[in-house]
Amino acid sequence: MSSETRLAFAHPSERAAATSTIDALDRISVRDHTVEVEIGAFQAERGVQQRICFNIVVEVQPLTGPIDDDVDRILSYDRVTEAISAELAVERLALLETLAERVAERILLEPQAMRVFVRIEKLDRGPGALGVEIVRARDGAPPAEIAAEPAPHPELVFLSNEAIESDFLKAWLDQLHEQGRPLILCVGAADIAAPQVAHKMAQRRIDLLAIEQNAWVLASKDDRCVVVQTRTELDWAMKNGQTSVWAPSKIVLDSVDTPSAQTADAVALAAWFASTFEAREMLVIGADLPEGASVPLRKVSAKQETL
Repeated sequence: MSSETRLAFAHPSERAAATSTIDALDRISVRDHTVEVEIGAFQAERGVQQRICFNIVVEVQPLTGPIDDDVDRILSYDRVTEAISAELAVERLALLETLAERVAERILLEPQAMRVFVRIEKLDRGPGALGVEIVRARDGAPPAEIAAEPAPHPELVFLSNEAIESDFLKAWLDQLHEQGRPLILCVGAADIAAPQVAHKMAQRRIDLLAIEQNAWVLASKDDRCVVVQTRTELDWAMKNGQTSVWAPSKIVLDSVDTPSAQTADAVALAAWFASTFEAREMLVIGADLPEGASVPLRKVSAKQETL
């Protein structure tokens, strides 16, 4: 077996050693860190926990002066495992590649970290381990303290079917835009009943898709409205003044903190969504307010022109 082939399947620590320079960096490693998580792009992987194994090597700048046996002076192993836990808690992911990239990015935020090798493998998808390995390096010197970008606090608005069809819709949107806050619109399913099936997970998907169909109906009423389904799209929209209409399937199904609200209770589902954005309030037009919402709620009639 050639050296290149052997290294391709060797532990990342051997890869790091083989590619080091004369100005070698110190290394810390986490081996065979295994967690159970729902991940995967295939339908068979939804609703199923599977084991994934992390092997990570972080190359760090050697310390200057005595260590003095002080844990605060080194990059702790806990920071590596915390990076894994933090990224797994953000949302359900389809690809190991995405998870590896995010874990590497988070580790490289540590001031001492200069290069990181991340290998992630699925252990339950076949007779062997299926995985991905990436190498990422910091460009230049360690970054200074990174200032967190202020989180947007959008205005969430739920529109009933009566409100969607109202002659006041354009006037309402004009009033909401004048407030100067990011705007996200939410709807429920149309009045036409969705298909009913005995399979619980299938019914959930059908109900979510029924909401998304109605989102497209709302978007057709005003050119300012754009249907969005991912956090990335919503973040971009809020920063760029785009009015979003929430298509809930992806965010609901990929959420680590699964909403307790049933898909049939679209107003409660929208209130859960509003809470994930720390919305200033959720305005409900033409529908009853849900109980137990964690964001301020305000109700107006679908028959009044002024909000």
